[in-house]
Amino acid sequence: MTQDVEKRWNDPRTARKATMYAGGVIVAALVVMGVAIVWGTNSGQDCSDAAFAVCTDPARQILVFGPTLVLLLGGLGALWTAYRTWKRGGRWPIWQGAGWALLVLMVAYATISARAII
Repeated sequence: MTQDVEKRWNDPRTARKATMYAGGVIVAALVVMGVAIVWGTNSGQDCSDAAFAVCTDPARQILVFGPTLVLLLGGLGALWTAYRTWKRGGRWPIWQGAGWALLVLMVAYATISARAII
């Protein structure tokens, strides 16, 4: 028989850490996205006939893949923390929830932003 930790979500300290971690990853993804937008719109090229405001190819690729990669690594990091917390017998479902939330955001962002390179 396996010994599973009791799945409680009422650990304010762990919940605060996981929320701050997920928020930091989201802010980092937004910063990468903002840098790509600013770089792509201020490139000095004439973008009047372009379908998007970001008209240079490197800026578009960074706009699509940069935040996606940040959210992927953040989600995997949260799931790794959940695994380590589970091994110690701690409250791991909070970290697992943060990891899955970041991975869902990654898929949503990748789906929406993929139109920029097609």
